[in-house]
Amino acid sequence: MRNAALFSVFLAVAVSAQEGVPLFTSDFPPDEFKARREKIYAAIGENGVAVLQAAPSPSGYARFRQTNEFHYLTGIEVPHAYVILDGRRKYATVYLPHRNEGREQSEGKLLAFEDAEQVKKLSGIDGVSAVERLAEHFGFFARLSPAKVLWTPFQPGEGTAVSRDIGVRVMTDAASDPWDGRPSREGQFIHLIRTRFPQFEIRDLSPALDAMRLIKSPREMAMIRRATRASSAALLEAMRSTVPGISEYELDAVAKYVFYRNGAQGDAYYSLIASGPNAIFPHYNSGKRVMKDGDFLLMDYAPDVGYYMSDVTRMWPVNGRFNDWQRELYTFYVACYRSVLNRIRPGATAQAIQAEAVVEMDQILSRTKFSKPAYEKAARVFVDGYRRGSPRLGHWVGMATHDVGTDPGPLRAGMVFTIEPALRVPEENIYIRLEDVIFIGAEKAEIVTSDLPMDIASIEAVMKEDGMLQRYPRMIEP
Repeated sequence: MRNAALFSVFLAVAVSAQEGVPLFTSDFPPDEFKARREKIYAAIGENGVAVLQAAPSPSGYARFRQTNEFHYLTGIEVPHAYVILDGRRKYATVYLPHRNEGREQSEGKLLAFEDAEQVKKLSGIDGVSAVERLAEHFGFFARLSPAKVLWTPFQPGEGTAVSRDIGVRVMTDAASDPWDGRPSREGQFIHLIRTRFPQFEIRDLSPALDAMRLIKSPREMAMIRRATRASSAALLEAMRSTVPGISEYELDAVAKYVFYRNGAQGDAYYSLIASGPNAIFPHYNSGKRVMKDGDFLLMDYAPDVGYYMSDVTRMWPVNGRFNDWQRELYTFYVACYRSVLNRIRPGATAQAIQAEAVVEMDQILSRTKFSKPAYEKAARVFVDGYRRGSPRLGHWVGMATHDVGTDPGPLRAGMVFTIEPALRVPEENIYIRLEDVIFIGAEKAEIVTSDLPMDIASIEAVMKEDGMLQRYPRMIEP
């Protein structure tokens, strides 16, 4: 009893000292999470039950980050939690681990089953149960006649800096390794349900979640805007800091400072800072090369701000001045790029936008004088790519950098995506790519990154300014 009393006193003091650390997100009200769950009830029907598992504890000294799927429906940031959504009762129950007193004394308070009333008040969740009762509640649904249809995501959960393409790659890499071969976490969860409760018909919840996430709410778009502004600010500061002789990783450090100084909780993806010949690899991320005079630099980097991402790319000359070939190809590329960007609008399809843009691209192509046959060939291949058309302009952006959702139809309000066409000259290992974030509104599209310099004169003007690396030189020489 004495130990319990002492812990209660300690916990009261600890919680008071932790008042600046919210136990539930302040970015969205509980009503927005409830509205999302209502859509899941409609998707699974009265005979359906949906279950999602939260992210596991981090495998190292890293801050916990919830999976996008679990956070999207609950807003709760607790590892090894579960949520059941009962389609008949329209009732959401979260299953939480018990309080770990030793961990709380070391790391601070974490929501636990013992905080059931507080959890319901903070999150708007209907019920809270202990995690060991999940099987008991599965049993209840399995006894019903007919047994409930159980819905759960089949796709890999999106955790720290994870988009679905990377999540699937992790699964396939493990499956291809004869000395590993572990099932995915989702696969293991589904296997356990099937073996313990064969009464259930198990269906994939991922398509319903994907369709919901495709259209962003105003609050979601505000979060993406914050992430995009931080990305733009970081790239602008990197432009100022770039000079021959610095390493690619130093610009990574500049961007990380800007991200975290402005409230990021992590990276949306690893930094793609590729100078000179490294740019030909679209996802080059080693960051170790020392930049040289005459290099053309690609920087593609964005943060994770409150579970929402961005994805922005710019290119600039390392020495601050576009040389002849850079000016020639970049000028052509930007003119074509803008011909697409300026035609994006609600109600238009990707195919219609591309068909309109290619008319202007042909005009740009006809009036451009190329200094080398290889450059003209690359330009024609670039334009012909748009002539053939594609069912999409780029990729969606949201809780993941390469966000989920498929919709080849007309652009609708609430859609958020980037375009990032690439111009390649393989004969000289030249690769040029820009990337901007676009919001689709009810009446028009907004280029959220429009303030980030793209034209040659503006980039060169920015690069004349001193950057962080000049104001704060290395403290330790390599």
